[in-house]
Amino acid sequence: MENEFHFDLKEELRKLPEKPGVYIMHDHTDAILYVGKAVNLRRRVHQYFVKKLNRGPKIEYMVTKIAYFEYIVTDSELEALILENNLIKEHRPKYNTLLKDDKTYPYIKVTVGETYPRVLFTRKLKKDGSRYFGPFKSAGAVRDTIELIRKLFQIRDCTRNLPRDQGKERPCLNYQIGQCKAPCQGYVSEEEYRKKVDEAVSFLGGSYKPVVRLLTARMEKASSELDFEQAAEWRDLRASVLQVSEKQKMESEDGNDRDVIAMAADGTEAVVSVFYVRGGRVIGRDHQFLHIGLDEDRKEILSDFVRQFYAGNMMLPSEVMLETEISDRALLEKWMSQRKGRAVHIRVPLRGAKEKLVAMARENSEIVLRQDRERIRQQEGRTIGAMQEIATLLGISHISRVEAYDISNTSGVESVGSMVVFEKGMPKPGDYRKFRIRTVQGPDDYASLKEVLTRRFTHGLEETAQLKEKGMDPKLGSFSVFPDLVMMDGGRGQVNIAENVLRELGLPIPVCGMVKDDYHRTRGLYFRNVELPIDTHSEGFKLITRIQDEAHRFAIEYHRSLRSKAQTHSVLDEIKGIGPARRKALLRAFGSAEAVRDAGLDQLAHAPSMDARSARSVWDFFHPAESAEKADADGSLFLSGQLPGQDGRDKIN
Repeated sequence: MENEFHFDLKEELRKLPEKPGVYIMHDHTDAILYVGKAVNLRRRVHQYFVKKLNRGPKIEYMVTKIAYFEYIVTDSELEALILENNLIKEHRPKYNTLLKDDKTYPYIKVTVGETYPRVLFTRKLKKDGSRYFGPFKSAGAVRDTIELIRKLFQIRDCTRNLPRDQGKERPCLNYQIGQCKAPCQGYVSEEEYRKKVDEAVSFLGGSYKPVVRLLTARMEKASSELDFEQAAEWRDLRASVLQVSEKQKMESEDGNDRDVIAMAADGTEAVVSVFYVRGGRVIGRDHQFLHIGLDEDRKEILSDFVRQFYAGNMMLPSEVMLETEISDRALLEKWMSQRKGRAVHIRVPLRGAKEKLVAMARENSEIVLRQDRERIRQQEGRTIGAMQEIATLLGISHISRVEAYDISNTSGVESVGSMVVFEKGMPKPGDYRKFRIRTVQGPDDYASLKEVLTRRFTHGLEETAQLKEKGMDPKLGSFSVFPDLVMMDGGRGQVNIAENVLRELGLPIPVCGMVKDDYHRTRGLYFRNVELPIDTHSEGFKLITRIQDEAHRFAIEYHRSLRSKAQTHSVLDEIKGIGPARRKALLRAFGSAEAVRDAGLDQLAHAPSMDARSARSVWDFFHPAESAEKADADGSLFLSGQLPGQDGRDKIN
């Protein structure tokens, strides 16, 4: 779907903040061309559009493809660097240099699960019970910090298995120079050692000021004593600590999936920012534009947003972080947990990196609300305004949710139905549904549509009744949310089918057909036995075309996937005792199912991955009559499990 809103390059460049962050370049199809970081977003993005700036042919060509850009503001250059890395890994933009080795950032690992923990350097996050701190942009600073931790807290770095190996070897050099308490010899109790580890963890978790003060005092003392070499050492260690102390929000050591939600509101307009954290990494964000009342409570707005945003969305995170408490949090947690099949928690972080991530989401929503009002109005013209145009044309007071249906098949083979959903003029992929036709034989689109609509709305009525029995809002279901309008890909016949189904189920939902001309282009709407012409230059007409194209695309994609699966099915799948590995081995050895059928029993037995029993199963499957004669002659049972006289299985599909 092409991006149709007007992007005023000069105006958008003027709006860019002079803050660190990440910028994302898009082409006219919304595809991401390039992701970059900047210390100053305004200065960096401006450079792309300065003429006669020597950037190289690759970037010059990319600039000609840029239709619009977006950006995410961060608190520091380091956070921008990490977010840039995450987005590049997630979207793999065409004009970014993509590293094949997928290098990661350094972390500090504390093996808290061990009896005598260690502090280590690592580049990999694992769920092994250890505590991870980072990521950091400087490997050197991390190593310096680890060295400092060993000096300050005297924590071991050896690989000995303690306490099993206590006393087996002499203490190492670190003990001699005062950088280890020698737990390998039992010179320190487990409790005392654990106390030092806890202090180190506290230091890594953010309690830097006491250590910085200590190093500053030592540096100044050495300097006053004219011991400049020692003073320089304390100075460098202090610099490393300050560098490592930068708070990181772009990645977390727990590796959890979470959504971070914050809102900015002004009058009747609001923007909600949703940051997506997957596998512990921020991989992207989205903005949702809302119309609100002047006196609406912020908590109620967020509560309504969470309910609507996750209704029908099956890709639920394990945690949703909000900027403020909501009244029905427990109910929403229960609902989301039921949908996900495991616990989903809604939290309001008050401190630490998570709270700062919420604050960053709020700052970005404020920037979007402040600077993108004109784009919001244009977007509303294409979406909410277009919906209202369609409602006015049909004589309906209001349309918010539309469901569109289409059927796809090839001569009646693998018939499928598609249901796409548009809310407020925007596609809602989480609510899309696909149906494999069960009861219809042959290319009967009307009967197929009747089956799809009956299944969809019957399921919706059943889900509504179940939710009401539990005292829950029917809008919390995935099928119980009904549309304001049903749109059929076609004219009178398709509309009549839909109207009959809805009438039988007692659902007063209006239905219209999206009629095409002889050139397969949308020309109007069929509604209440009348074809209504529509201005082909209007936003309403463009929206109808998008809905029709999306329904058709979704049905075609599902149909193609089923056809592809059917084409990869082999007659060898039907042979008892022949699994995927042996099937592949047979096809590699003989080249085709026909060649396997024509092979002799001895050839089959000597094929890769085969033995006498499996060879007999294959041969019996393709030669049931001969196998039956042999069984009658010697009284044996078929090794393949087939009964004598069973035939009709020698046809090659």
